[in-house]
Amino acid sequence: MKRRDVLHALAAAATAAMLPPALATSGGTRIEVFKTETCGCCGAWVEHLTRAGFQVTVRNVPETASARKRLGMPESYGSCHTASVGGYTIEGHVPADEIKRLLATRPEAVGLAVPGMPVGSPGMEMGSRRDPYDVLLIDKAGRASVFAHYPKAGTPSKP
Repeated sequence: MKRRDVLHALAAAATAAMLPPALATSGGTRIEVFKTETCGCCGAWVEHLTRAGFQVTVRNVPETASARKRLGMPESYGSCHTASVGGYTIEGHVPADEIKRLLATRPEAVGLAVPGMPVGSPGMEMGSRRDPYDVLLIDKAGRASVFAHYPKAGTPSKP
């Protein structure tokens, strides 16, 4: 484990402890996140969701592959955390706005995935560096299509 990961995890815990009780217990769409206890970028993604108005429940697990499998997300789209919201599975560093759009449009799908850990995605911020990445919509057969594309500048484009 890297020192940066420990510092991110501590910052995430401190931020969560300072949330106003009303924000921590009411309002927002419920999302359940499965992550390992020591993953700092997962904690930063949870903070991103909380700031976006989601009501987050964190489940620290020894590994995330079993949650991913149980929720129907193919392992090939795996990342460091898995979430469940509104009947969908969210894999990896998916921006909160894309989760909200998924819930608003309700496509027939397993859910959304951002495989790997692209720099500049929510929870993977590293200064001004922003690598391009796609948010993938995973259908019930396990096939992916681009739900949103984030170029280097960080402004998404929708197909």
